[in-house]
Amino acid sequence: MMNDIRKISIGPDYKGGAMHYVVGQKVISDTNEIHLIKYDDERHSVRIYVINEKGEVTLWKEFNSTIPMSIEYNINY
Repeated sequence: MMNDIRKISIGPDYKGGAMHYVVGQKVISDTNEIHLIKYDDERHSVRIYVINEKGEVTLWKEFNSTIPMSIEYNINY
């Protein structure tokens, strides 16, 4: 399974109301940025990790497979 996720959109309406999370995006009042989006095979969920200005990485959000989501992977040729 590919784990190099670039973007995840959460919600049933991709264009009209889904929440979009992109690696590198500033979050939490611009104090952190999305560092990594990773699929967890054991929990069948997607986890979003953020990094702060001190370089500390923290699990920020987790979405399980019952929530509609669209995942975009990095394409590296």
